Amino acid sequence: MKKVIIIGAGPAGLTAGYELLKDGKEEYEVTILEESQEIGGISRTVKYNGNRMDIGGHRFFSKDKRVMDFWEDLMPLQGENSFDDEKLGREKPLKKGGPNPEKEDQVMLIRTRVSRIYTLNKFFDYPISLKLQTFTNMGLIRTIKAGFSYLKSIFVKKKETSLENFYINRFGKELYSLFFEKYTYKLWGRHPKEISADWGAQRVKGLSITAVLKDAFSKIFGRKNKNGKVETSLIEQFWYPKLGPGQLWETLADRIIEKGGKIQKGYSVKKLNIEGNTIKSVECEVNGKKEVLSGDIFISTMPVKDLVEGFKGDKVPKDMIDIASGLPYRDFQTVGVLVKKLNLKNKTKMKTLGNIIPDCWIYVQDPSVKFGRIQIFNNWSPYLVKDAENTVWIGLEYFCNEGDKYWNMSDEEFVNLAIDELESKKIVNREDVLDTHREKVKKAYPAYFDTYDNIDKLIKYLDKFDNLYCIGRNGQHRYNNMDHSMVTAFEAVNNIKNGIKTKENIWNVNTEKEYHEEKSN
Repeated sequence: MKKVIIIGAGPAGLTAGYELLKDGKEEYEVTILEESQEIGGISRTVKYNGNRMDIGGHRFFSKDKRVMDFWEDLMPLQGENSFDDEKLGREKPLKKGGPNPEKEDQVMLIRTRVSRIYTLNKFFDYPISLKLQTFTNMGLIRTIKAGFSYLKSIFVKKKETSLENFYINRFGKELYSLFFEKYTYKLWGRHPKEISADWGAQRVKGLSITAVLKDAFSKIFGRKNKNGKVETSLIEQFWYPKLGPGQLWETLADRIIEKGGKIQKGYSVKKLNIEGNTIKSVECEVNGKKEVLSGDIFISTMPVKDLVEGFKGDKVPKDMIDIASGLPYRDFQTVGVLVKKLNLKNKTKMKTLGNIIPDCWIYVQDPSVKFGRIQIFNNWSPYLVKDAENTVWIGLEYFCNEGDKYWNMSDEEFVNLAIDELESKKIVNREDVLDTHREKVKKAYPAYFDTYDNIDKLIKYLDKFDNLYCIGRNGQHRYNNMDHSMVTAFEAVNNIKNGIKTKENIWNVNTEKEYHEEKSN
């Protein structure tokens, strides 16, 4: 039996562990090492005073059928209406024979996706749509400028040496300045001209004005697939665990333990012991003590920066150490704010509990406030909120760097900043705030600048270790969604089980150039 050590109990690490064990052949002894006391990584659910927070917001959808089947096997789709849909008379494509979320917790809800941009004190669709309201919000002069700058971008293409040029080529300079420039700076703390175009290719993919026009016409005339049916885009609906994303990963962790796997919490990997091109063991810090675990196969989801740091002293080439140590990350904080009501009015035709705005999250471009997004947990799942009819539970997302002045603020200082900013944008009144909670997340977003330009050299070096597989968002230093992280695990396990030596297929996940929120048939 081969001993497999998996570093990290997030989506990628847990998926890899389960895939190795699920057939019950007892070929692998799987141990998952998790630094924290939580399951799910950035996809965990935080429980606080009867309310639940989704760290970062996680829509469950994928173009990959393997992923969708994997999720549905863990948590079956709802067969009866959820509390809010029943009360409001909203219809959903229910699964015949599926569980009733009012009676059972192990259920995947079907939710409506609403995500908008808030700028100029107005709401714009996200992704951008070309409808009358968009032009009305922009105003005549700005709309004319946007039209001409887009026409210019069609005929005068910039070399895509930066994220700024990537966006301008697809939207024109005027729309780039309005919808992308300020938010991107908030997210990364760097101007888009300093960021690699790879980030846009990964996160935005084929989205452009041309794609927006194509989507608009498809909705008017009905885009047909090979079977003659209207193609469904998962942009408009997604799956969501009743009690938040962490519920699904906790369920998967239970399955792994049932299959004989071990999940060791509080194990912080500090060093990897190497002989030639083989990893022999990992050294962990556990409750202030050192523990060494040997293995035959090692699967890493830990940040590449920390992984290579753990190689030090083992004749690692200096240039590889320099590339790894220079890889940048963006850290993250979120403040949950429970309020009696929001001041933002629901001017849509969508029915919601308490007639709150229907958004799952809102992108806030305004540079006068530090927060970049607002999540409205009521709209993700009414079961995230203790009293979803009479209170609104929101999350303010702040992008920062570990150790900066925002990171080092006390909870009281940071929460007061959040409430002050909400008041400044007339989103809530301080007297309506009932409760708050702050969460910090280190290395939430692998960034595409500084030594990232040399990432391919580092990948080539890591691939020399024949029993090491790097998967997941931080494991590959790639801004992957959950489903892409899971697919890297599928690919790694397939290679392990079939003795495939190349690792190109693992690194190539999510490098295709099509919009990542659209399902292909």
